[in-house]
Amino acid sequence: MISRILCVLPALLLSTTLVFAHSFQVGDLKIGHPYALPSIAQQLTGAAYLSIENTGQSADRLLSVSTQAARSATLHTMTMDGNIMRMREADAMTIKPGATVVMKPGMGFHIMLTGLKSPLKVGDRFPITLTFEKNGKLEVTVVVQDKEARSAAASGSASASGSTAGGASEPAPGAAHQHQH
Repeated sequence: MISRILCVLPALLLSTTLVFAHSFQVGDLKIGHPYALPSIAQQLTGAAYLSIENTGQSADRLLSVSTQAARSATLHTMTMDGNIMRMREADAMTIKPGATVVMKPGMGFHIMLTGLKSPLKVGDRFPITLTFEKNGKLEVTVVVQDKEARSAAASGSASASGSTAGGASEPAPGAAHQHQH
């Protein structure tokens, strides 16, 4: 019985690790842990987050994103102007050599999902295609997880250090939201 448990335990631990830490690579770019938070049943928008590390000698730019999980996927940036959250569509995102850009809820870049085809539920997975100027296209798998699971994954990850985007956590309670294109 104990030998069976010992045989199954490594596989179980590996599958748990994959849920919390999955990564992809194209050329000199390492894409870390693409994830989304669950949406509310009637909510037609969502957001996806990930990190991009440029291990190369030259900058690259994320030009576009696409997915079948929503009517459209666009790169957005969010900033706080006093108590007003300003969200704008971004033309592109530059990843400088040696830098890591971390997308996370609250500030900085994120992937805006508009016209969700179904609610985002914990445990769901869906593909997003990232198109880079120099390194081309890469399909990554986004995992929908709750905030607690995301916090656990982030605390075990070193990718947040050296972040060039991101910053503050959640917007202040009562902050207004303004979305501009």
